[in-house]
Amino acid sequence: MELSREVVMALDGTELAVADTGGDRPPVMLLHGLAGSSRELEATAAALADEWRVILVDQRGHGLSTRCPTDVSRHAFVDDVVAVVEACATGQRVLLVGQSMGAHTAFMTAASRPDLIAGLVMLEGHVDGSDRPDEAAELGRYFASWPVPFPDETAARQFLGSDPIVDAWVADFDEAPDGLRPRFEADVMERTIAAVHEARWAEWEQLAVPVLAVFAERGMFSEERRQELIRRNPRAHRVDIAGAGHDAHLDSHDAWVAVLRSGLRDLALRRETEPDR
Repeated sequence: MELSREVVMALDGTELAVADTGGDRPPVMLLHGLAGSSRELEATAAALADEWRVILVDQRGHGLSTRCPTDVSRHAFVDDVVAVVEACATGQRVLLVGQSMGAHTAFMTAASRPDLIAGLVMLEGHVDGSDRPDEAAELGRYFASWPVPFPDETAARQFLGSDPIVDAWVADFDEAPDGLRPRFEADVMERTIAAVHEARWAEWEQLAVPVLAVFAERGMFSEERRQELIRRNPRAHRVDIAGAGHDAHLDSHDAWVAVLRSGLRDLALRRETEPDR
């Protein structure tokens, strides 16, 4: 799979790194989770490229996009997606796919600009926020605890562990002269996720596009939270991936791709047959 790469300028001057499979197929945009980058979704893009034009975005503060943006509000992330859609898929509605924080960004974009979005796939995403006021700070302290720069990959893995997300982090490290560094800042991650932790039920209940909510059997959401998400939006369908963890796109790739391919086709069909709301 060949990817063309470009930089799209956001409204506030933030640079957004975009990769694109190109072609004239219907467009699908993939959005990674917190502290990730589009690199971890390239295997997903490759699996879709025979049927869809796939656009991958490094969200602000991540990957090759601007590392320390001033604004990390949900509004800013939504504006970024809109800027990429308008620059790369002019005049088309796109199908948005996001994982975790990326699912939240995708949902917020669909709620704000249903004229640009044909359908939504949320992998391990939710809209109910967090009832733990210290959760974002805990995550920020975790990222700040990394003894960077790591001298080499072995040292990084010894500290970070062996989960699939670690493979994605290591593959995306910036090879600086003094060692390996993540392509994000701990304080930016903390401020970013704090905004995600605000409940957004009003937007969810009024969402005007069809949704596929994909949960992992060993994911981060309880059965009660999963059921509530579907109950409060009749346009949302649910699929669970057996045996998968929160990063199902990494630890259960084949199952994820099978669910996604089927889901995208279904969303496209529903968009064609359902009246606009």
